[in-house]
Amino acid sequence: MAKAYVPGLTISRQTVWHSKRLLPIPGEVLASVGDVVSARQGVARAQLPGEPYPVNIARLLQVSPSDVPKFLLKKLGDPISMDEELAWTGGLFGWSPRSVCAPCGGVVESISPITGQVLIRSEPQIIEVAAYLSGVVTEVVPQEGVVVTSRAAVVQGIFGIGSEAYGEIVLAGQSPEETLTEDRLNSSHRGKIVVGGGRMTEGSVRKAADLGISALVSGGIDDSDLREILGYDLGVAITGTEKLGTTLVITEGFGEIPMARRTFELFKSKVGSYASCNGATQIRAGVMRPEVVIPEVEQNNLAISVETGRSQEPVFLTDGAAVRIIRDPWFGVIGKVLKLPHEPLLLDSGAKARVLIVALADGRHVTVPRANVELLET
Repeated sequence: MAKAYVPGLTISRQTVWHSKRLLPIPGEVLASVGDVVSARQGVARAQLPGEPYPVNIARLLQVSPSDVPKFLLKKLGDPISMDEELAWTGGLFGWSPRSVCAPCGGVVESISPITGQVLIRSEPQIIEVAAYLSGVVTEVVPQEGVVVTSRAAVVQGIFGIGSEAYGEIVLAGQSPEETLTEDRLNSSHRGKIVVGGGRMTEGSVRKAADLGISALVSGGIDDSDLREILGYDLGVAITGTEKLGTTLVITEGFGEIPMARRTFELFKSKVGSYASCNGATQIRAGVMRPEVVIPEVEQNNLAISVETGRSQEPVFLTDGAAVRIIRDPWFGVIGKVLKLPHEPLLLDSGAKARVLIVALADGRHVTVPRANVELLET
């Protein structure tokens, strides 16, 4: 049987999903292999060193650098609070007393009798990485983090904005063709992941942020609306650090495009379920897709071994595989692979490329370059 490798897009009612949760710097791992964890539970923690703040005591007190140590009210290693007195001098014969207060809270890290400076290191910033998924820890990466594995329903999107979000799945429409407008959102959606159908509007995104909605998921979005929401044109890079007040996941593409019916029906069957969502997208090296992951409720009954947490084999395109076409004139259409011809075909553009024949739901058979489809992993 002919087969070919193409990028995969997961839309599955039930799969074993792995999430690698790593710290940006070495730290402490808080979970062990076999631990059952919840989505917001911390699994790794690190301390990011605080900023150094030099204070020129000699200049501020108008004394010799070598005399600075005797005017200090704090010793090396002492903790100090912001605006707490750090050094003091009564001046000549008690005239013109002067004092120096700490510019920040932290610890006295160094005292130099050569320069007359005191270095205060601000308090460290605690970085904690959450499990993101409710599931089982199947691997521990020493000093870095863990791999959390969960049986879950998964929907990967085409494009997203914003960071990780959590909440119950709710629907804002009854069909995948309905535009997600602001009038479909209300205060009962606060803290939830709201699923629309077709295009989400600029107004709906702004209202979602105002209401405190965790995430919006819909079929499409206009490029012009996205520009207005962000305030700038989004370049070809990675998203996920935007501060919109809500996370966005686009399942199909840009423009007036409805959500695939199978995707909408999956969300419909999961209404009320708690989900994890991430809008981070990267379309260059190291592809990262936005996703909505809905773990099974009974996570404590999972029997997932350490072997399950290992990386899966790549999935290949074969006859009968479900694919989504990602270029016009059939952009967003889902079909099944009917045939994978071996020989390259001359395209209308004049280029030769390997193609596949896709059977669409309406019975049509279309010939598409293999580079213009992505595999729907189910």
